[in-house]
Amino acid sequence: MGRNIISRLIAVAAGAVAVVAGLALADRLLPPDLSRYRDLSTTIVDSDGRLLRAFTSTDGFWRLPATPDAVEPAYLNLLIAYEDRRFWRHPGFDPLALARAAAQWATRGRIVSGGSTITMQVVRLLEPRPRTVAAKLSEIARAAQLEWRYSKRDILSMYLTLAPFGGNIEGIRAASLILLGKTPDRLTVAEAALLVSIPQSPAMRQPDRHPASAAEGRRKVLSRARDNGLLSAVQADEALDEGIPVARHALPFTAPHLAQRLAARAPRGAVIATTLDSRLQATVEALVRGEGQALRDGARLAAMIVDNHSRNVLAYIGSDDFFGTNGQIDLPRAVRSPGSTLKPFVYGLAMDDLLVHPDMRIDDLPGQTGTYRPRNFDGAFHGRLTIREALQQSLNIPAIVVAQRLGPERFTAALRRAGARLQLPGSGAADLPVVLGGVGMTLADLAQLYAALADGGTAKPLRYRRDSPSTPGTPFLSAATSHSLTAILADAPRPHGVVAASGSNRRIAYKTGTSYGFRDAWAAGYSPRHTIVVWIGRADGTPRPGIYGRDAAAPLLFRLFDLLPAHDLEFNSPATESRSVPINLRHFEISSGPRIQFPEDGSLVALQTDTDGAFRPLPLRAEGGSLPFSWMVNGLPVTADDLRDTAYWQPDGEGFTRIVVIDGDNRSAIATVRLK
Repeated sequence: MGRNIISRLIAVAAGAVAVVAGLALADRLLPPDLSRYRDLSTTIVDSDGRLLRAFTSTDGFWRLPATPDAVEPAYLNLLIAYEDRRFWRHPGFDPLALARAAAQWATRGRIVSGGSTITMQVVRLLEPRPRTVAAKLSEIARAAQLEWRYSKRDILSMYLTLAPFGGNIEGIRAASLILLGKTPDRLTVAEAALLVSIPQSPAMRQPDRHPASAAEGRRKVLSRARDNGLLSAVQADEALDEGIPVARHALPFTAPHLAQRLAARAPRGAVIATTLDSRLQATVEALVRGEGQALRDGARLAAMIVDNHSRNVLAYIGSDDFFGTNGQIDLPRAVRSPGSTLKPFVYGLAMDDLLVHPDMRIDDLPGQTGTYRPRNFDGAFHGRLTIREALQQSLNIPAIVVAQRLGPERFTAALRRAGARLQLPGSGAADLPVVLGGVGMTLADLAQLYAALADGGTAKPLRYRRDSPSTPGTPFLSAATSHSLTAILADAPRPHGVVAASGSNRRIAYKTGTSYGFRDAWAAGYSPRHTIVVWIGRADGTPRPGIYGRDAAAPLLFRLFDLLPAHDLEFNSPATESRSVPINLRHFEISSGPRIQFPEDGSLVALQTDTDGAFRPLPLRAEGGSLPFSWMVNGLPVTADDLRDTAYWQPDGEGFTRIVVIDGDNRSAIATVRLK
């Protein structure tokens, strides 16, 4: 007798093991298809997880990921009370609910209350199938499989993400944002009950299309909650008195240019956490949009706000009107001429090389830069003044003569080391005009340079994503030089008509710029905490005559600073520095290089002939510089008996001719003329 019992127990155990092994094998061979759950909307969120912009899933749905932690607890309580009271206890299917549903079908010929659990509904949402007995049995098996593989909270997350709310809206998060205009963690009891009821009949309970049906669905949810003791009669009545929302809301569409760029680089369905502050971003967008509406000549605006310490981009304006003409161009990434905004870095690098001092005297006079003869923006010459004054007045000639001593190659190499991606014209060789904006760069790169200036001269990449690595930075300018430049730029007079915000005496270090042909108007500035860069111009690069950075962009720069907390904007102490100037740095001595006196650059030269028709030799004369002179014409040396200020070259025909003179200090001048 004992042996029979033992044999039976062994058989039962073997059978159980076989069943478990069979189920495990079936689970491995036929895993649940989670492709719909994984085909999510790509979502771009701010640094605190607030939605900035979403993109539809590959099958065209607004399907935003949601978890129980991100939903108002009242909604979860109402959902479980209405849909699946034993959700936390059953193995995926509820035998009591199924038995009740079967009895109702047998006695009444129809189902009065369904037997589907939330887990079984998730199975249907993952793998839609016809409503048949076979399908129901398959759902039960799949529900048990889901419970085997995943936790209850995981399964609830699947429901919260996939539940249908009519049209192409799926999931509690998309439904709450579109139907109610709020996130699901802020629902009232009435709103929660409404959203619980809609998936029962999503086509007929959309509140904007069928408000009466939606109200009836909400009433049923509230009544059951009251009957189950989840809500008091007073709470249920108050919720019933709340109106049904009948207007749809657009999903957030904040920072659309940056969101589009980040989404294009990420896997479909990713949640991308940016460094943006959505509240600041929305405020900046509203201000810039208003400024853009005042522009009547097709111009667009772009701006960035950067945290100097972390290099986090806090606000990103790709254009003032995304849906306007050329509005979808991501302007902070467009290559533009920076105008005079690069001048502080010319002087800064020269200070670090001990070539200049802020209080060094320099001459603003004509003819100091060889054949390249820049003009000041006002067309005047200002005589002798300090480097400090030359920068504050944004004079061109002093900046060029300092850059000539520094070397344009040294200047551009330093900018590149600091992270600026320069596009040099023509052959790509650096030349003096680069100092005045004769180079292409982006607003984002300019913001990176000014943030370095604000951070003691250390250059770091800007951060757009929260998961971007922080870097130790690259030395660009010394801390002492950065302090000196800050003192100079912070003491520059404010633009006309710009006054400090009420109660604020903050000082902002800033510089403006206007590119050649009035194509770009710039303003770049920083406080101890933030850097802001503003650009105004036409997206197609056509000129806007008479539009200057100081008049157009600088006022907006100061208004953007007014949006930031006042206590974040103060320099800790007045920007002061030693005024003791070393003897060798008291005056910038300019040693003039050679200049071709004849023929003048750009001139038309009439060739003379002898009686036999041969061309007469052409005299080449130079002034300035130091002896001896060497001459080259069209790349070939000119032979001369003595290498003084005049040489003679034998022309070989008509056409354009390039003449070069090199003096004893290896300085050169070039003239291109046409012979006829």
